[in-house]
Amino acid sequence: MSKFKKFCKAIAVILVIIMLAVIVLTVGINTLVWLSSKDRILDEEEAVNLENVDCIIVLGASVKHGDTPSLMLSDRLDKAIELYKAGAAPKIIMSGDHGSKYYNEVQVMKDYAIKAGVPSEDIFMDHAGFSTYDTMYRAKEIFGAKKVLIVTQKYHLYRSIYVAKKLGMDASGVAAEEIRYHGQTKRDFREIVAVDKDFIWSLFKFKPKFLGDKISLDQSGDVTNDQGGDIIKDTE
Repeated sequence: MSKFKKFCKAIAVILVIIMLAVIVLTVGINTLVWLSSKDRILDEEEAVNLENVDCIIVLGASVKHGDTPSLMLSDRLDKAIELYKAGAAPKIIMSGDHGSKYYNEVQVMKDYAIKAGVPSEDIFMDHAGFSTYDTMYRAKEIFGAKKVLIVTQKYHLYRSIYVAKKLGMDASGVAAEEIRYHGQTKRDFREIVAVDKDFIWSLFKFKPKFLGDKISLDQSGDVTNDQGGDIIKDTE
């Protein structure tokens, strides 16, 4: 066998070993996150019976035509509204992407909840919830939340709860309705990678790009109205 062929064979072996190591590490991290969070996923009755919950956190998702929640997002909002009305928590944080003056998930989320009968003053908007990690970091550091109830789809809850716990909050979650949304297979694969990323970020507790002044949940949520201006990206 020539030296070149031996070299190629050695490179191939090294690449296979690296690939296997990445797979093992990815599976290991995802399993750890799942095991550490699965017992914190509650049904509605269990969630309502929790004591001293500071707020319900609703994680943002896409909106259509600028003012209509996607099906995935409306399912999250419906579950959060149901929990709020049942007395699970006195406040709701709507956390999502307000990264452009032309795109404002959190305002759409708040408007939806108000139309469903939730008082405006009980709804806070986190305009810089650009990722799950950012949302949880800001919930603790900006809004001062200590005990939270997270609402999103179940596949997303494991990571959300894990990050919140690692950042120092007492976190539980309730899953939105079990629906297989269009494009869910792609989301499932993307979630595997996102778990690895947020595992590392939670380990080192990296600060999000956008923080800002502290906002007490004891005051009216209306203080967060139209507060996206300081964090809006320049899209012009």
